Amino acid sequence: MTASAPSRFSSPSPRLSSLATAVPPHVLETAHVVKQAGRIFARFGDDFERMLPVFTNTGIDRRYSACPSEWFDHAWGWPERTQRFTVAAETLFREASMRALDEAGVAPSGVDAIVTVSSTGIATPSIEARVMSSMGFRDDVLRLPVFGLGCAGGVTGLAVAARLARAMPGKTILLCVIELCTLAFRRDEMTKSNIVATALFGDGAAAAVIRTSGSGPTIECSGEHTWPGTVDVMGWRVDDEGFGAIFSRSIPDLVLNDLRKAADAFLQRNALTTADVDHYSFHPGGTKVIQALETAFELGQGRLADERAVLAGFGNMSAPTVLFVLQSAMSQPWTGRRFVGSLGPGFTASFVTMTQ
Repeated sequence: MTASAPSRFSSPSPRLSSLATAVPPHVLETAHVVKQAGRIFARFGDDFERMLPVFTNTGIDRRYSACPSEWFDHAWGWPERTQRFTVAAETLFREASMRALDEAGVAPSGVDAIVTVSSTGIATPSIEARVMSSMGFRDDVLRLPVFGLGCAGGVTGLAVAARLARAMPGKTILLCVIELCTLAFRRDEMTKSNIVATALFGDGAAAAVIRTSGSGPTIECSGEHTWPGTVDVMGWRVDDEGFGAIFSRSIPDLVLNDLRKAADAFLQRNALTTADVDHYSFHPGGTKVIQALETAFELGQGRLADERAVLAGFGNMSAPTVLFVLQSAMSQPWTGRRFVGSLGPGFTASFVTMTQ
């Protein structure tokens, strides 16, 4: 097994000055999604009927989409999907980023570096470059677009932004995480991976301001763990129509059997144990993943209420989902140490601890 070197942040300490979220305008209620999927996949006969429990067991009531529901009734290729991604991602970047900047009391001209995380579309120039001038960012701002982290992107993005803040004391780092998972919907595939993606995925964005000055929780330490021989566990398959979801093994089983050991090793490298952790915030991949997390980390009933609430109200938005969870958790007063974790393609676990 391989694991990244520890990163225990020291003075000057990066702080999470603000955290904001945004979603696109179209609401997809689960009951409607089931009916529409049944109509779209009817040509596959009983195969879809056998997979209906995937929808009923997700724990999702609704999610948000960059496209109206009728968009999914048609076949689309790379050009249309890419155009939709670019337009919607620009809008979500503006909304989430401005909310985070306003909350932190920072003007766009006060931002020194921008980290943009996304794995559900390709844009060159990248999203932050497309909106820099119109949003009022300086022309000398440092840009770091990051692709390919998948569901781990929210935690890893937070860690990268914190490292930048520590390396640039006194400077302001803007993190924006955007995923438009619904654009990867495939009406041409009756596979378990595609049905799971159809049942789980939603769209959303989250943004944060990280700096070494001001108030907010301290981002204490960060790290990753990548398991060998697992590149096929999760990711995208690419063909003429676009992305296709890959889920080749049981993520809940991996969480149950392997994640705790990796988390314990991360904490140990930073002279910590789970006894030093007061709160947990995880990426809620699905109901079974949440249940596996509760078992693996020996958490009592209700400890992952924020995860369940975000999953029910927004679905699995990939990378930004854990930041929605974190925003919900931080809306209530808290003190002590918080462990934040997510899993993504690689197959990689990403961890951050925060103190307040």
